[in-house]
Amino acid sequence: MKRFCWVALFFLLAAPAILAANEKSKRHVVVVVWDGMRPDLVSEKTTPTLWRLAQRGVTFANHHSIFPTSTEVNGTGIGTGVYPDRNGLLANREYRPSINSVTAVDTGEQPVIQKGDAVSDGHYLALPTIAEIVQRAGQHAAIVGSKSVALLQDRQAVWVDAKSANGLTKFAAAPMPASVADATRKLLGPFLTDPAATNTQRNAYVARTMTEILWRDGLPAYSLLWLSEPDLTQHETSPGSPAAMAAIKGSDDALALVLNALQEHGRDTDVFVVSDHGFSTIERSIDFPAELHRAGFNATTKFKGRPQPGEIMVVGNGGTVLFYVTGHDKSVSQRLVDWLEQSDFAGVIFTSKKTEGTFPLAAIHLATPQAPGVVVALRWNDHLNRFGLPGGIITDSGRAPGHGSHATLGKFDVHNLLIAAGPDFAQGKTERAPTGNIDLAPTILHILGLTPPNKLDGRILTADQPNESKADSKTLEATRDFADGQWRQYLRVSQVGATIYFDEGNGAFRAPKE
Repeated sequence: MKRFCWVALFFLLAAPAILAANEKSKRHVVVVVWDGMRPDLVSEKTTPTLWRLAQRGVTFANHHSIFPTSTEVNGTGIGTGVYPDRNGLLANREYRPSINSVTAVDTGEQPVIQKGDAVSDGHYLALPTIAEIVQRAGQHAAIVGSKSVALLQDRQAVWVDAKSANGLTKFAAAPMPASVADATRKLLGPFLTDPAATNTQRNAYVARTMTEILWRDGLPAYSLLWLSEPDLTQHETSPGSPAAMAAIKGSDDALALVLNALQEHGRDTDVFVVSDHGFSTIERSIDFPAELHRAGFNATTKFKGRPQPGEIMVVGNGGTVLFYVTGHDKSVSQRLVDWLEQSDFAGVIFTSKKTEGTFPLAAIHLATPQAPGVVVALRWNDHLNRFGLPGGIITDSGRAPGHGSHATLGKFDVHNLLIAAGPDFAQGKTERAPTGNIDLAPTILHILGLTPPNKLDGRILTADQPNESKADSKTLEATRDFADGQWRQYLRVSQVGATIYFDEGNGAFRAPKE
């Protein structure tokens, strides 16, 4: 997560021809992502632009992030319309020996994406994204962002002068024709690669680049603007902090730039404002390799030479931790599960092999050949933080207690923002049926009149679709008895038609009552 602290400006264009007016399509869709935005922070006072947009559109009040509730997972899910087991990206950080045999990789970073495509014959992501489908149909897409997740939307773009210093990626130039890059610098000033630039300044810069440069000759069929706030500030402070609320106002101002530009273009465009995940406050952070060593395991975050049989690669993702057991050693995997089930920090445990007291990885759409043997979503609660916002979680040791994080199955991480307005949506409506980030791709492609090349996991949310407000809900449970108590975990699931959403999950080990 630290790599986002100084992530600089970058832009992704589906093709240089994006600057030409989109004459082949009469439909236009714009997606604005407020990274890490909680839906309960939307109000007339704090987000006046977004609040007004909601009055003329639909507020999806029961919207869901994809698990793990993190950025790269949801950026990929939004782009592909399928769950991780089908698009192949399981977490922000994974252990992929074909890319790096020694340690985990950040799945949204440019060198990782490039090598992932190189070793998989172009299938780092198994299925195409919205931008790629739009481009293949002969139309144009503009992807602009101030976080590296935007790189995943079109991996074929040519990236210019991407530089890395001290492990933090800084994009010194945009992947656009030199003439366009020069025009951007002339209009807006140098690209904001200086660490002294604030996140709000970077977000304003990328919003202006989209509206004043990339849209200057007409709207593309599909545009996506990924804003880094309030995520980055909530990580450094916590949800509800004065700094985080100011960051939210900055994203609202960036949205105003987008809406004003659309009004000037005179196009009746469908606009989606969505977040990749919600947010919680860290109550406790755990150094998992150290704890595993104390429990008698051979665990590491970086292999020293050839991995030893049964050695565990620990990959933290905030509120979710991935455990890769070398050689898939059954006895070590079972001991690991035993340890987790009797802990005071595990929330929901998923395993690649059938194990008592856990759910299979397939239950949460994470079962792939490269998946870890054990995944644990850490425990959460509804405690109030010092700013009066509910949602406390346990995380790995990446950040300290009192700061903000996410990636659990807690309801404050899972439930995120979606507001949509435009000709394909009702006005002033609140939709309470379950929806999710998994639904954006099928909805957007339907609006644009494009047929995806593969079946998608999400459903279409536009007003011209049959009313699917009826949701079926169920709670999955798994238990295991020990001599000194019982482990019990649950996973609450909602389903509308064939689409499944994960509402929340948690667990605990309890000693028998006397």
